[in-house]
Amino acid sequence: MRVWMLLAKSIVVFQKDLRLEFRTRYALNAIAMFAITTLTAISFSLGPVSLRTVVMAPLLWIILFFSAMSGLAHVFVREEEQQTADTLRLLLPPNAIFLGKWLFNIVLLLGLEVIIIPLYFVMMDAPMGNPSIFFSILVIGSLGLASVATIIAAIISLASSRGALFSVLSFPIVLPILISAISGTQLALEGAPFSDCLNSLKVLFSFTVIILTTSLLVFEFVWRK
Repeated sequence: MRVWMLLAKSIVVFQKDLRLEFRTRYALNAIAMFAITTLTAISFSLGPVSLRTVVMAPLLWIILFFSAMSGLAHVFVREEEQQTADTLRLLLPPNAIFLGKWLFNIVLLLGLEVIIIPLYFVMMDAPMGNPSIFFSILVIGSLGLASVATIIAAIISLASSRGALFSVLSFPIVLPILISAISGTQLALEGAPFSDCLNSLKVLFSFTVIILTTSLLVFEFVWRK
């Protein structure tokens, strides 16, 4: 019963953020414009040159990482800027707030990928060797990226130089996700069998679970600062 109550309150936070985002479109515009601009610039600078998968895979995750860094911190920064953080602290338990913000960041990131991934394959002329592995790595990697971004956003929300701190603090933590995601994406683009990609999937899934569990354990301390 307590779990369902927690999830119900998380959905309330998620719906609130979703309504605010549809009203302002701040985070969505920030990450979408960064991703599209970067992808377009890379595509036009390369011209007719065809890249190998060893280069295509890192490019995809570099675009996704820096796009996420440009907008995912807004979930907690907005609460401080609009002075609504104290109201949330009074009305809802910390873990419900974290899960609601986490769900919002996941939806935002996956929404970005719905736009970026087709453009990536068209503009980079990337091969789709093993679609099931590719999309599995993409989804699990995105969950891990959103988990890191959400807890770091909560930590830096009261700092004065939030933008710089967000990327600097996030990168070391998200590095194992990026390395595994790049490795798995390269194998998926090359059409490698499931057995070859299993290690990347295991690392991605394990690290995402660890980050999410740790974030839930420490978030109350961070949020009540």
